[in-house]
Amino acid sequence: MGLRQLVICLGDQLNADAAVFDNFDRGQDAVWMAEVAEEATHVWSHKARIALFLAAMRHFATRLEEGGTRVHYQRLDTHGPRTLGEVLNADLKRLQPEQVLVTQPGDNRVLQALRRAARGAGMRLVVVRDRHFFDSPERFRLWARERKRLRMEDYYRALRREHRVLMDGEEPAGGTWNLDNENRRSFGGEGPGMLPAPRGFERDAVTREVLALVEERYPDHPGCLDSFDWPVTTEQAQDALADFIDHRLPAFGPYQDALWTDEPWLYHSRLAAALNLKLLSPRVVVDAAESAYREGRAPLQSVEGFIRQVLGWREFVRGIYWLHMPGYLDNNALGATHPLPGFFWTGDTEMTCLHQAIGQTLDHGYAHHIQRLMVTGLYTLLLGVEPRRVHEWYLAVYVDAVEWVEAPNTLGMSQFADDGLLASKPYCASGKYIQRMSNYCQHCAFRPEQRSGDRACPFTALYWDFLIRHEERLRRNPRTALQVRNLQRLSDADRTAIRKTADAHREYVLGSNLEARGNRSAFP
Repeated sequence: MGLRQLVICLGDQLNADAAVFDNFDRGQDAVWMAEVAEEATHVWSHKARIALFLAAMRHFATRLEEGGTRVHYQRLDTHGPRTLGEVLNADLKRLQPEQVLVTQPGDNRVLQALRRAARGAGMRLVVVRDRHFFDSPERFRLWARERKRLRMEDYYRALRREHRVLMDGEEPAGGTWNLDNENRRSFGGEGPGMLPAPRGFERDAVTREVLALVEERYPDHPGCLDSFDWPVTTEQAQDALADFIDHRLPAFGPYQDALWTDEPWLYHSRLAAALNLKLLSPRVVVDAAESAYREGRAPLQSVEGFIRQVLGWREFVRGIYWLHMPGYLDNNALGATHPLPGFFWTGDTEMTCLHQAIGQTLDHGYAHHIQRLMVTGLYTLLLGVEPRRVHEWYLAVYVDAVEWVEAPNTLGMSQFADDGLLASKPYCASGKYIQRMSNYCQHCAFRPEQRSGDRACPFTALYWDFLIRHEERLRRNPRTALQVRNLQRLSDADRTAIRKTADAHREYVLGSNLEARGNRSAFP
C-alpha cells in the first residue's frame, strides 16, 4: 500500500494532539522528522539550544513509534550538511506520498523552505492551523484591521473575555485587568533569601547521546552543556509546571522584574522552552495558574502577571510576527548601524550587569525577561547596534528562541526597530534602573549616577546620549516626552561631556572590531 499522508513534524511541533494528526491513519500515513545542520548554524546556536531541540525531537519520535506510528527520522549523521529543504525534497521523491501536511511553522524562513521543497518534488504542501495557541494569525489580522493602534493590553483583555480566563462574570477577577503596578518590586538590600531550586531533570540515555553529539559536531559553538537539565518530554514539562505553581508562582508577581547576582532563576518558571517546543500546552499552563489563585495557593497579582505573559504577550507577538512578515526582520526605525560587541559571545566585560546576564546565558541558555529587555537589550539599544544583529544573537543563545516569539520581542519591544508597531515607546533608561532593581551596581567599577567621566556608568552615559541623538523623535512621543524635557537641564558643556563619554565607550567596545568569530559566522 502506498503512502497516503506524510506529516512533517518540526522540532518545535512536539505535540501529538496537533491538528495534522486529526485524520491520521497508522496503516496509511507516516510522520517525517529531520535533524539538519542548517538549523544549528543559520545562527551560531548555543550548544544547549541545539541539544534541547534534538533531545526533545528524539524522545517524541520514540513515543510515536512506540504507539505504532511510522516515523521517517533523519539524523544529523545520516545525510551530511544538507539543508532542511534538501532533505525533505529527497524524501518526498523517494516516499511519493499522496499528500504532505505540516502545522504552520513558527519561522517564515522554514515555511518557505518547506514549500519550495514540496514544489520541487511536484507536490503541494498543506499548511494546517496551529491550535496549540489560543488565537490564530488570521483572527489577529481581523482584530488588527479594526484598530488604529495595536496594543497588547487591548488584545489581552479581549482574549481573557473570550476564553473566560481570570473572569468573575463579565468583570476581571479582583475588579482590575492589570496589576503591573504591584509587580515591580526589588529585593532590597537583604536580597531574595532562600530560593526554592527549580525542578531539573536527569539525563537519560537519549539525552546523553545528544549531548555527546553536540559536543562532537559543534565544539566551537557558544555556551556549555554542564548544567543541562531542561525538560525534554511532555511528562517532564508537566512536572516543571507543577513545581513552578507550587514553589515559585506565589512570589513571582512582585519580584518578576528583580535581578540578583549569581541568581539566574529567581521566581521565574523556566517554562518558555517547553511551551515553544509544544511539550506543554498554554491552556494547561493558564488553567494551572488560575486554579492556584482560585484555590488560595497564589495571590492574584502573581497569577495575573504570569498569565499576562502567556495569554497576553505570547499570543500578541505571534500575531505581530505573521502580520508583518517577511519584512519585519529588516526594520530599523532608529537607524542603528553598529556591530554587536564581541563580549556578547564571551561575557568578558567590566560591566557587572552585562557580565552577569551574558554569563548565565552562556552557562544555561537562559535569562529572564528583564535581563533580556533591560540589561542586554537596553545596552544594545543605547549603543546603537544594528537591530538584526541583536535579533540573531537572541535567536542563537536562548533555548526558548523560536523566531515568531523572539523577533518581535527583540526588534519591537527591545530595540524599537519597528517604530512602535509592538511597543508604544523605546524602553530606554539609565543605569539607575538597574541599580534600583538589582545589586549588580554594588559590585561594579562604574557609578550609575554619573553620566560623564571615567567612572560614568556606560548605561547612563549612553542613555543621555540616546536622548540627545533622538531628541526630536522622542519629544513627539507622549510616553517619552518627559524624559526628553530633562535634557533642558543640561548645559552645552554637559552635552559635550556626555557625547565624549559615550563616544569613548563605543570606541572601546567597537573600535577594534571585537565581533567574535561566531557573530561573523551568524552574519556571513
